Amino acid sequence: MTPPSSARGLGRLAETPYLLLTLAPLFWSGNFVLGRAVHADVPPVALAFWRWALGFLIVLPFAWKALRRDRAAIRQGWKMLAVLAFLGIAAFNTLVYLGLQTTTAISGLLMQSTMPVLIMALSFVLLGDRITPRQGVGVVVSLVGAVVVITRGDMGALVGLALNRGDLLIFLAVVGYAFYSVLLRRRPPIGPVSFLAVTFGMGAAMLLPLVAWEGMTGRVPELNRVTLLSVGYVTVFPSILAYLCFNRGVQLVGPNRAGLFIHLLPLFGSVLAVMLLGEAFLPAHAIGMALILGGIALATLGPKAV
Repeated sequence: MTPPSSARGLGRLAETPYLLLTLAPLFWSGNFVLGRAVHADVPPVALAFWRWALGFLIVLPFAWKALRRDRAAIRQGWKMLAVLAFLGIAAFNTLVYLGLQTTTAISGLLMQSTMPVLIMALSFVLLGDRITPRQGVGVVVSLVGAVVVITRGDMGALVGLALNRGDLLIFLAVVGYAFYSVLLRRRPPIGPVSFLAVTFGMGAAMLLPLVAWEGMTGRVPELNRVTLLSVGYVTVFPSILAYLCFNRGVQLVGPNRAGLFIHLLPLFGSVLAVMLLGEAFLPAHAIGMALILGGIALATLGPKAV
């Protein structure tokens, strides 16, 4: 029996790592801006908890058969699954949303831009992965491009940035997600939807005591249009779709190459701001875009090394 065209299309998509790794930062690009924009309306832990709890409930029906098939591997590998759920689900986004309470989106994006460097360092230390000179130059070039986009070419803006508690929280989040990206290579041999359901469920469960404490302190989100749209966006795009794409991309090309695509976050954020918010497209955007794409091309088109 010939599979339907939609299934064949999804199958082909699952084998195109660089497209998947481009889609992930596209879906993530609005997360920092939204987290900062609604920081006064939606408590940070509640935003993270409902993001993963609703994501788990949406994924569960699609994952049910796969979960039953993978249950032996899940039981055997539950410790690694719990570590990955803590690092990539519970800790990362909660720390980001907490950090954005007291720092700016630009500072948060600058912190995020250090992640590819951390991923390369950790993959070398933990997995012994070789870092080629081409990869090293590529990550530096794309990092410079990310900084140019974020600062809009005004490097003097970096001098005016003062690090605070929020920046520290976001940097801790970035370190945690770098560990998550590297340790994905050691995930149990279960299907992608099973993996999503298990880690989303574990991550939401880990956040349950924190969201209860946050509620007892009087920080409870109001049920209004802003809250519902915010939770809806972060549940579907930066969570379900982005994690499916990123996890598969790491599986196909390794953490070093996959991590480099995180530098597309400020690029996509700037493009979306121009398209949706009417912001001006500056020469710095074009320069930064060229550096980011050039750095990624340099690191990914050379001889294969993860």
